[in-house]
Amino acid sequence: MKKTHLVLLFFVLITAVSCSVYNFTGTGKIDANTYQVNFFPNNSDLVEPGIDRTFTLTLQDLIQNQTNLHLVKNNADLTYEGEITDYRISPMTATADQKAAQNRLKIRVNVRFTNKKHEKDDFEKSFEFYYDYPATQQLTGATKDAAIKEIFERITQDIFNESLAKW
Repeated sequence: MKKTHLVLLFFVLITAVSCSVYNFTGTGKIDANTYQVNFFPNNSDLVEPGIDRTFTLTLQDLIQNQTNLHLVKNNADLTYEGEITDYRISPMTATADQKAAQNRLKIRVNVRFTNKKHEKDDFEKSFEFYYDYPATQQLTGATKDAAIKEIFERITQDIFNESLAKW
């Protein structure tokens, strides 16, 4: 009986210790207190008004919601900067009479991440994602908003994983 209690105590201690290094966002322990997200201008050939601000705010919000880091305007431990490099709509599939059946909106963002405390974690990398929609629909209003939201959620999560979760 005493041996069973010791084994159980051992597993409880191991679990408690491992939980102090991991949390549900997958970031582990972050050796930083502050972050900043600089404005990401839209430098693509096709300029869509407002997506630069939307992307910047989406990235700020994701980090704010998934970490204990504090957002600052400058001199942060972690800095995200870059630009939207591609915003493109292209036909993806065709019907039998050579008309587009499906279109794709693709957005690519170039990101430069700087970690003042661990320079080996610094990177510059492009992230992209897409949204497919029927060619019979125009990419306007609610359809465009849903497409951009889905794309930015995916891209910002990929940036978060690359910079903080290391997945």
